[in-house]
Amino acid sequence: MASSPSRRRPALILFVVIAAGACLALGWWQWTRFEAAGGTGQNLGYAFQWPLFAAFVVYAYRRFVQLEDADPEAPVAGADEGPREIPADLLPQRASVGAAATIGTDVDDPEVEAIAAYNNYLAQIRAEGDRSTT
Repeated sequence: MASSPSRRRPALILFVVIAAGACLALGWWQWTRFEAAGGTGQNLGYAFQWPLFAAFVVYAYRRFVQLEDADPEAPVAGADEGPREIPADLLPQRASVGAAATIGTDVDDPEVEAIAAYNNYLAQIRAEGDRSTT
C-alpha cells in the first residue's frame, strides 16, 4: 500500500528528525571532547563521523519514499528478462579426487591410502543415499 505524495507517515518523519538530531548532537559532543584537555584524534574522527550518520538517515528516508512511490509494475532499469546462465568457463575446473590425492605425494604413503579409502567410503554412502531417495 503506497502512500500518497502528500502523506509521508508522520511517525517515520519524526523518527528521522530525532535520529538525525541525535547523530548531530553526538557529533557536537565528540567535538567538545576533542577540544578538551584530554581530547584525542579518535574524538575528532567521531566528530566527523556522526554527521555522516545523520546524512545517511536522511538519505535512507528519501530513498525509502522514492521506492514507495515507484510504480511496482514499471520495469526496473538494468533488469534483464529472466535468469541468466553462468558461463561454463567462468569458474576454474576442479581436479578429480584421485588426482588431487596423489599430486606431489608418494603413492605408497599410508596417509594417502587412508584418505583414498575414506573418500571411497563417503562415495559409497552417497551412492546409497541417492538410491534410497529416488
